[in-house]
Amino acid sequence: MQQDSARNRRKQAIRAHADAFAERRRDWKRRTRYFHDLDAKYMRFLVPEGQKVLDLGCGPGDLLAALEPSAGVGIDFSPKMIEIARDAHPHLQFHLADVENPDEMDAVDGGPFDAIILSDAIGTFEDCQATLENLHRFCHRDTRIIISYYAYGWEPLLRAAERLGLKMPQVEQNSISPADLQHFLHLADFTTVKQERRILSPIGFFGFGRLLNRWISFLPLVRRMTIRSYTVASSARLAPLPEQSVSVSIIIPCRNERGNVEAAIRRLPSFGSSQEIIFIEGHSQDGTFEEIERVAKAYEETHTIRYARQDGIGKGDAMRKGYAMAKGDILMILDGDLTVPPEELPKFYDAIVGGKGDFINGSRLVYPMEDDAMRFLNRIANSVFAWVFSWLLNQRITDTLCGTKVLSRGHYQRIADNRGYFGEFDPFGDFDLIFGASKQNLRIIDMPVRYASRTYGETQISRFRHGWLLLRMVLFAYKKLAAI
Repeated sequence: MQQDSARNRRKQAIRAHADAFAERRRDWKRRTRYFHDLDAKYMRFLVPEGQKVLDLGCGPGDLLAALEPSAGVGIDFSPKMIEIARDAHPHLQFHLADVENPDEMDAVDGGPFDAIILSDAIGTFEDCQATLENLHRFCHRDTRIIISYYAYGWEPLLRAAERLGLKMPQVEQNSISPADLQHFLHLADFTTVKQERRILSPIGFFGFGRLLNRWISFLPLVRRMTIRSYTVASSARLAPLPEQSVSVSIIIPCRNERGNVEAAIRRLPSFGSSQEIIFIEGHSQDGTFEEIERVAKAYEETHTIRYARQDGIGKGDAMRKGYAMAKGDILMILDGDLTVPPEELPKFYDAIVGGKGDFINGSRLVYPMEDDAMRFLNRIANSVFAWVFSWLLNQRITDTLCGTKVLSRGHYQRIADNRGYFGEFDPFGDFDLIFGASKQNLRIIDMPVRYASRTYGETQISRFRHGWLLLRMVLFAYKKLAAI
């Protein structure tokens, strides 16, 4: 009883503080515009335009409006904040409700939502776990919870800024680190997709702050000193896909792989409600296309086999053509050299259908390899690039260039629709998918596979030419992501 009374007093104090500063909040935001513009810019990166968005603790609704949702709903327990939000953004919906009160949240309509935003609201909750648990009702399979909060190590500086009149005063906030957020989400049955840290300098300081935030704050170790954290999570309570209704398209890019075409068909296990196999031939010199025609005819009674010649060059071009032809619910890439055995594909299928991840990425660097499967320098380079891209994207990726990657057709379409953000710069196709999956906040899961030696043909990879391309892509990605 005494604890409930203390909680009520704190909540009343927070509401009174919000009402008291509601009229002046925009003035404070204008004074600290540099910081708030950076924060909103990264939130727009995490929440693509046109989504259905629920903003919890929305204040005057400015962040919700900045996200340009197709439908936006804001919740706040401050009557004055809701009044200001409704006047400023009449095209959005705003409800007066306590986010921590399940009965009041029952009145919120418009769900499920594509994104649920908690921008600093987590700092005022009396029971973070219970409040997060109550959000599952607003989620569908692809809903992302996005929690932005300040780094508690900055608390002394922030309090000093308040005393100097450089920052709007705040009531006492919860001491929550990014690791604490992960624990709360886990306890509430949410899976953390990724965590990002941004903004080393909250002030512009004649361009010096911009230099720090764009080029320095992104570096390893330095990013741990930044002021802002962003955590993306998804519900772990949703049922897996019904296996009996999930069809599969297996896309096999092949160039000079005549000896592997029939082997791919013979070795491919049966899984999914139906399978189609799509060969994309890349201007071979060894009769690969003619072999595909022969095999398609020979196996037409037992397999659905489709094929085409690619229009451009490079594996990336072949993959995009195959994806455009595919009709299955699940899309798989299998390299025509069969160094990732076709027998491994059911594991990828089980992982994605079972809801273990949204983007299942093969990793060749876990199990021992067959002799001559990968040259020593290639293995070192693959390990280095995997570390670099894990750092860039804040999601663990142990092998960026494994040819086997699996995702749903719907998720691929989202990547394709937003390809313009990074551009069609990738001749391999692997980074186009990895960058796109990260941009769409997909859960990227590595699937260790056995990597075998070639039994036919020669590798298409040039260590130095393709290594230079990979280095250019690292620099491109760093520049693009640092510019957010």
